[in-house]
Amino acid sequence: MAKKFDEDPGDDGRTIADMNVEGMPWYVSGDENRNTADPGKGHEQLTDEQFKMYRFAALKAGLLVALVFGTVFFLFILFCDFVWFQ
Repeated sequence: MAKKFDEDPGDDGRTIADMNVEGMPWYVSGDENRNTADPGKGHEQLTDEQFKMYRFAALKAGLLVALVFGTVFFLFILFCDFVWFQ
């Protein structure tokens, strides 16, 4: 069911994704005719503490995925050993 608006939401002028992609017929090389803000503006460098926290969180996520896959594999081996191949 489509969402109905009381007013037309319209265009607020923000760029969600730059569609000026090389290879497309409307591609404009260089910075001429560009209607986008500085792409690097608003990005802050991470401090050392934030980078360590980011790296530790990524490590925890990877270990969690490895633990889940390892557990499923171990349970499959137990199932094969005691139920399927008996």
